[in-house]
This record gives sequence, C-alpha cells and structure tokens, in this order.
Amino acid sequence: MIKNYLKIAWRNIWKNKVFSAINIIGLSVGMAACIVIMLFVSYERSFDNFHTKNIYRLNEVQTIGAQGATQKVALSMFPMGPSLKTEFPEIKNFTRIHWDGKYQLTQNTKRIFLPHVFFVDSTFFKIFDFKVTGGDMQTALLKPHSALLTEETAKKLFGDANPIGKIITHYGDDTVTYAVTGILANVPKNSQLQFDALFSFSSIYKPWMFTNWGGNWLNTYLELAAGANASALDQKFPAYLKRHLKGDGWKYYKLFTLPLKDVHANSADIGLDYINYQKFDKKSTGLFAVIALIVLVIACVNFINLSTARSAERAKEVGIRKSIGAYRFQLAFQFLGETVTIAFLALLFAIVLVELALPYINNLSERDISFDIFRSFKVLSVVIGGTIFIGLVSGIYPAIYLSSFQASKVLKGSVLVGKNKGLLRNILVITQFASAIFLMIATVFVLRQLQFMQKQNPGYNRDQIVNIPLDGVTTKKYDQFKSELSGSTLVSGVTASQDILGSHLDQTGVTFRPSFGPKQDLGTTLLVVDTNYLDLYKIKLAAGKNFSGGKMPDGRQYIVNESLAKELMKDYPKKPLTSLIGQRFGFDSLGTITGIAKNFNFNSLQYKIEPMFMVSARHWGFRDVSVKINGKNTATAIAYIKSKWDNVYPDYPFEYQFLDDHFNEVYKADNQVSQIVGILAGLAIFISCLGLFGLASHSAEKRIKEIGVRKVLGASVQNITLMLSANFLKLVLVANLIAWPVAWYLVHKKLQEFAYHVNIQWWIFVLAGIVSMLIAFFTVSFQSIKAAVANPVKSLRSE
Repeated sequence: MIKNYLKIAWRNIWKNKVFSAINIIGLSVGMAACIVIMLFVSYERSFDNFHTKNIYRLNEVQTIGAQGATQKVALSMFPMGPSLKTEFPEIKNFTRIHWDGKYQLTQNTKRIFLPHVFFVDSTFFKIFDFKVTGGDMQTALLKPHSALLTEETAKKLFGDANPIGKIITHYGDDTVTYAVTGILANVPKNSQLQFDALFSFSSIYKPWMFTNWGGNWLNTYLELAAGANASALDQKFPAYLKRHLKGDGWKYYKLFTLPLKDVHANSADIGLDYINYQKFDKKSTGLFAVIALIVLVIACVNFINLSTARSAERAKEVGIRKSIGAYRFQLAFQFLGETVTIAFLALLFAIVLVELALPYINNLSERDISFDIFRSFKVLSVVIGGTIFIGLVSGIYPAIYLSSFQASKVLKGSVLVGKNKGLLRNILVITQFASAIFLMIATVFVLRQLQFMQKQNPGYNRDQIVNIPLDGVTTKKYDQFKSELSGSTLVSGVTASQDILGSHLDQTGVTFRPSFGPKQDLGTTLLVVDTNYLDLYKIKLAAGKNFSGGKMPDGRQYIVNESLAKELMKDYPKKPLTSLIGQRFGFDSLGTITGIAKNFNFNSLQYKIEPMFMVSARHWGFRDVSVKINGKNTATAIAYIKSKWDNVYPDYPFEYQFLDDHFNEVYKADNQVSQIVGILAGLAIFISCLGLFGLASHSAEKRIKEIGVRKVLGASVQNITLMLSANFLKLVLVANLIAWPVAWYLVHKKLQEFAYHVNIQWWIFVLAGIVSMLIAFFTVSFQSIKAAVANPVKSLRSE
C-alpha cells in the first residue's frame, strides 16, 4: 500500500509540474533559510559549553557622575578574587585574567608578535577546561615566569622541537624571561577566551596591586559551589564593598555575577568587555530564529493555499476511492504521504542551497559554521524529523479537507469548494504578505539607523585619520616618531592618546574642590591625550583654553566636556559653566580645569554622551597614535608613515587602521544584523510571490471559459488583466494595513534602545506598500496577461 501511495504521489507531482515546482522551491528556500539560521543559533549557543565547572564572571556597575548615571563593565579589582573566596563560603575558587595585546616573544634569533596573551592565576586550570597536551596543568602556573604556549604558538617559535623547559624572552618595559612549562591545544573557536599564550600572574605582581581597591584592570572568574544561589550572593556584595572601599567610594560601585555560558550572548549592555570573542547579542540571535521560522511558515502556507485551491481537481479521485471502500484515514494518510514526499524533495534542494550559502554566511558573520548532516547522527535526525514535521504541518489541513468529500456528491459533479475555503486562503495570503511587508519595513529602518550612526557628525573630525597602536616599548619613542612625521606635506598632524575614540573609555573616581563650595567626589570617564589632541580632531571648546605645552603652576591641566561641567555645577544653578575655569579638579592629583569642550560622541551613538574629561599626562605613555594624512595621496602617505616607523622601530611590525574602519568594526554587529534581516525579508517576499503566482495561475485556469466569453463580448486585455489582478491586490492592500501599525510599534520600540536614532517617517510605510503592490501586480499580471491573450476559440470549444 505504501508503495502504491508513493507511486501515486510521484504521478501527481509530475502531472502538476508548475504547482509542484512552486511548492518544492518555496519549501526548499524556507527550509534552507531555517537550517542556516538554526546552524548559526546552535553555534552561538555552543560557546563555552566545554567547561564543566559552575563558573561565573564578576562584573561591576559603575556610577558615572553625581546624578547617578551608571554603566556595566566586565572589569574588576585585583584584591577581589582572594577576598571574595575568603569571605563567602559559596565561592569555591577564583582566577583572574589580565590581557595584553601585540606581545613580543623571542627564542634565540626568532621573534614573533602574539595578538592575545593572558596573565592568569595558578588556579586557571582548576576552573577552566582548556586541554593541556604537554606539561602538568596542576603545577604549570605555580612559579613566576612560567609560560604555556598554544600548539600554534609553539610551532612558530620552536618548529617541531619539544619546547618544554625552554626559555623565551619578552622585550618590553623590562626584559623578562619565561620558562615554557606546558603546551595547550589550540583554543576552540567557540570559546570567548581566545589567547596565544598564558603567563603566570605572579610574574608581574607589584606591591601596589594587593591594595589597589578602586583600580579596575582585569577580569575575575568565580567557581561557585554546587547549588549556590548566585542572586543571593549578589545581594551580599554591597556590604562587602563597604568593608573594603575607603570613605564613600563603595557608593559608586555595584557587583553582580553572570554565568560564563551566558557571557558571550547576554552581555551586550556590558562595556570594557575586552576578551569576549565574537560577542553577539542573543536578542539578535533570537530575532534571526523568529524570522527564519516566519519564512518557513510562509512556505508551508503556500502549500496549504495551493492544495485547497486545487481541491476540485482531486474531488473525483476521492469519490472513486471512497466508492470502492477507501476509509477517510487512508485517504488522509495518502495525501500526507504526498506532502512529506514533496518536503523530502525540497530538502534535497535545501541542502544544496545551504552548502552554497554557508561560505557567504561565514564570511558575513566571521564564524566557522559547518553543515555536517551525514557526519552527525544528531544533525541528521533533527533535519529528517524536521522535514517530516514540515510535511505533516503543511499537509494536515489539505488532507483533512480533501478526505472529507462525500463520494455521492463528488461523483455527480456537485462538489463545492465553499466560501469558507476561499476566505481561509485569503487570510493566509494576507498573513504571508503582512509578514513580508513588516520585514521589508524593519529592514529599511535597520539600514537607516546603521547609516545614521555611521554618518552622523560625532562632534569631531575623523576623516583621513590613521590610528597606529603602541605598546610599552614603542610608546617610549613616540616623540621621536612624531618628530619624524612632521616634516612632510603628506601628514598634517600627529597626536596620541591612551584610547581610540569609538571605544569604551576608562573610568575613574575624581575630586572637585571648587572655591565656591564643598568638595565633591564622583566617578566619570577619562581620556589621556597629547596636548594637540583637540586641534587634530577639531574638538571645539565651549569655554576656556586648550592644553598648553607645560604644566600649570598649580599642577596638571584638565579639560572637561559640557556633560561633566553640568554635573559639577548642578548644585550651583545660578552660576555659569564658565565658573569652572581655574577650579581645582583631578583624580590622582589635583590640577586645574583649563577648558570646557563641547560635547562629542566619544562612544558609539547607541549610548548618550557621558560626563568625561581629558588630561595631558605624557609620562603615562600612550597606546595609540593618530596621524592626519593628505587624503589625495593616501597610498603615498601610508608608505611614508611606514618608512618612518621602520626607522624608529626597526624590530616592530607596522600596523595601522583608518578611524573610519574602526567605527565600521564598532557597528559590525549592527551591520551583520541588518544584512541578515534584509536577506530573510527578501526570501519572505520571494516565497510569498511564488504562492501568489501559483494562486493567480490557478485562478486564471479556473476562469478560462469566463475569460473566453468576456473576450468574445469585446473585453480588452487590460480589462481582463485588471479583473484577474484586482482581488489579489486587495489582499496585499489589506496586508499593508495590518503590517503598518505592527511595524510602527515594534520599530519604535527597537529605536528606543539607541540614545540617538532616526525618526519614524510615514513615507517609508507608503513606499513599502507601493513596492509590495507593484511586486504583487507584476507577479499576478504575468498569468493574467497570459490568460487574457489566449485564443477564446480554444477555451470555448467544448461549449
């Protein structure tokens, strides 16, 4: 019987080639989109799953400004790890990580530069389950100046030789030697911690670190006892901070824990998250999954629509089968078998589409996603089970409906499709197009918001600025490098800072001691800069003057932004902001406020402008050089800068990045979201049009005699085309009226997450409506015109 059902199913598929093709193409596209997105979701959820301990990351909420503006950061203080373990029995262990980039290592005459190295406590392997392939993980980090290299790093330094026990050297602020005590397997790509080497934290211990309460410069990870309540632990932290931070300092900090397996996808609102590899908001991942399911549902709706629309063609088949003894459940089983067969045919095409799409998706998302359907029983079973489910969901209603026909009626030719079935098809078409129109509108606003953030004037000039990273060694020759660059028309300015604009800047506590009121202590953001920083970036002053070449007689110079100026003067509403000029202010030592800078977006436009100040403290060193170049000779200017770098730093590779490219990285996740949502919206529209094409084809086929009569009576091609198209265009119009308010509400809600965003404009909704109507019209008119130009003699011959 099953063999017979399959044979009949194949005959029906082959007989109705157009409708079968529409169903198979629609389902295959929907299934491919769903598979790709689910692979992406699965990859994202796999981050850090290989760790077996109950690990949490310690995070801070820092209060910025006297009005209580706060921000979450991934940083913590050096003394916190050991003191937390001592004071809270639910904490079994801790480890701390301090990261360093562009770390130079040499072995004999071989020199390499590592992008990411960690200094970690000896407890690192008691918490994390990274695989050690050589050495003893229990003792590898116990002694100062111990190093573990990944297999890739060891290969670069030692080739095929055994590196255990060998000495490697780092030339930095001081020359430091390390003994290689272990080899690590290369870090999995789905680990938020990505490193090329580990060094024992005790190698860089300094006495000041052990009492450095208030200094945030590392990450702390805690292992909680089984059954420990992390939320209850968080409630104990305020009292803990009050015990350890001096004065009122505890008021500016809060602590909270976050499970390690949630850190990668659930920390979009946490800043200074330097070692969270490929950080991606789980809200975006969930959005992709929802849209992919919508696309798949639209494809399933196509099948339901076309199956019920063509029910009259199969009525006699049902009548004959029932008259010779077929039961209703047998007919339903047969029709379900047909849909499952179509679903499996669609799966074959979907697999091809997935393989073709994955390289593009991997390039866009910078992931390494693979589709090992035949290598993983789990993946294979999910795909096959999902395909059967899709086939059953798509065919369940048509099967019930077709098998319900009464033999006596259909064999007399009196089967009625009924208005209810036409109403259901109309509702499904409206649902399809409403979903597609919503996605179209959402895509437009996502792209407009992204362009707005990328092109909005941030309050400073960032055109043709090249950023060059410095480290503890190269910063010492910054003045020489700056002098070397100053003698060419290719370079119009050189300055430096400790952070790049567009990134989360560091925070610190400050003291404001005005001559007209009591002392204030507060937290705020700082940026350490060279004296000509404001000139190169064209940051305007609202009052006061720029940094001078030397120190003021009474100490360091500070320039605050307007936001911080308002914070400092909030208790003195009658005094102008210019009263700040000359007042005592500072964080490690008091100096003088010499200027007030106009507000500028030193961070992403997702965040409002926070209180911040700039200080010129060259002796601290810089981490970034900014070079303003002549944009008409970009290649020549870069070559010139490189030649000067090689003169000053012959042993260090030249690396650079345009500031605009840095901002593109800042908005990378938003760009990825916009492109993927746009692709899915396009697929939804494509599948909806496929269904509309099939329904229009069926409608024209059913009304072929009516069209012939109308043509004989003088109807023009235009009249007939409009007649056949009008009903479908009405459905698309209704879909617009439904999609618009839903899109407005959800887009408005999403835009509120951005401190600076585009306005919702009515013309975008109207444009989406016009585009959807045009797409529907051209899709339907193809079949309508074909029917309208047909020879009426052929259609009326049987009459």
